[in-house]
Amino acid sequence: MTQRTIPVSVLLAALWGVGQGGASAADAPACDRGPWLARFQLTLEDGWRTEAAGPFYYSETKGDDAKEHNWAIIPFYSDYENPDVESSEQDILYPLFSRIRYGQQYRWQFGQLWSKAGGEEPTDTHTVRKTIYPFYFRQTAPDTNLNYVAYVPFYGHLKHRLSRDEIFFVMFPFYAETRKKDVITDNYLYPFVHVRHGDGLQGWQVWPIVGHEHKDVTTETNGFGDVTVNGGHDQSFWLFPFHLKQDNGIGTDNPEKIRASIPFYFYLRSPQRDSTTVLFPLFTWIDDRAKKYHEWQGPWPVVIFTRGAGKTTDRVWPLFSRSHNDSMESDSYGGPLYTFHRTHTELLDFRRTRVAFYLYENVVEKNLETGAEKRRVDMWPFFTWRKDFNGNEQLHVLSPVEPALPDNRGVERNWAPFWTLWRSEKNVKTGMSTASLLWNFYRSETRDGHKKVSLCFGLFRYESRQGGGTAGDTKPGRPLSTR
Repeated sequence: MTQRTIPVSVLLAALWGVGQGGASAADAPACDRGPWLARFQLTLEDGWRTEAAGPFYYSETKGDDAKEHNWAIIPFYSDYENPDVESSEQDILYPLFSRIRYGQQYRWQFGQLWSKAGGEEPTDTHTVRKTIYPFYFRQTAPDTNLNYVAYVPFYGHLKHRLSRDEIFFVMFPFYAETRKKDVITDNYLYPFVHVRHGDGLQGWQVWPIVGHEHKDVTTETNGFGDVTVNGGHDQSFWLFPFHLKQDNGIGTDNPEKIRASIPFYFYLRSPQRDSTTVLFPLFTWIDDRAKKYHEWQGPWPVVIFTRGAGKTTDRVWPLFSRSHNDSMESDSYGGPLYTFHRTHTELLDFRRTRVAFYLYENVVEKNLETGAEKRRVDMWPFFTWRKDFNGNEQLHVLSPVEPALPDNRGVERNWAPFWTLWRSEKNVKTGMSTASLLWNFYRSETRDGHKKVSLCFGLFRYESRQGGGTAGDTKPGRPLSTR
């Protein structure tokens, strides 16, 4: 990484006289040539940053030993490396191509369709996955039992993919066999016909005409040696969804009975909850004894009223909606015009306010144990303002993507420098603050009562020190140079 980026910085330094006495960028990195070339100390962390050609190039190092390094040619390529945590990331025209490595694990993708990954397990550095989605899947591993290959839709065998432990298919969708834990399903003309079997389970269906499945009550021993009960069920349908019959949780403390003839009625009965719906899904009555509330819906989802210790809701959408319990609160007025969400626990208080989706958003997280507060304010597409738990602040103007994709490192590395016309940062601990307009056409820096300002490619400079003379024995506030 360093060997690839130092030549660029050294070349720029040699061309424009970076530092003092002709020193290279590595020896004396501070310089100010406006949008053409600037190198300065980071505000919120220890390290240095070089910016050149306006928004199109930057290089950044962090830490006392400058190990963490990030550089980019916007928007074509970016490279990030942090040896301390054995991680690196590379992007080309993000999000078209990206490569991520963490320890021995890695993954690269092209258009989210063609990908390769390896070292999936911490102790396994040789497992490799290759994917051309959705046509080709392949995995090779030291344990040959984990190997698989699939050519969709012709033939294939997959393991631990697509939410299944195993998948085998020939001329999909004509035939496919899947396994999830002990349940095996043979599909013919998926999803219309299948036969299923497992531990105490037998089932079949010709969807949507008729289907039936039965599972006996079974037991298993967990890792602590305790015997647990797996409830049984008996489920069937005729002319789905016009007639459904299900008995779930057989042999458990909460057996559940469901009967339905949709859209005419649907009802559920169990020791913990009763629910009845007519003209599904418009009108529903719920008595949830486990969560301690009663709810009336009609017509759903426009009108909902809930009362009880577990939840209170008043909704007449889109006019208003208010819902809360002991730990959560959710309010809205005018549909998406105004929304408010809150989560409150013993250690954390989280609040989010939105106006017109992402037009305005205010997110506040407060650590109730320490009193520290983290906050983020977005006004699309104008600005994003952040304050972390240490009180440090950042402001970026403009912000056309960040409100919809907050804390997306790919966007921040590869695109945000291009449209950020103004940025400012403030470090509460050190008292250092910086501001930049039009990619350093104007730049100011304040540190230890010492303020420096540059304008127009460094042609105009201003420097002052608190309570005394400035460099060159000039008075506070007097321009040091006009070139």
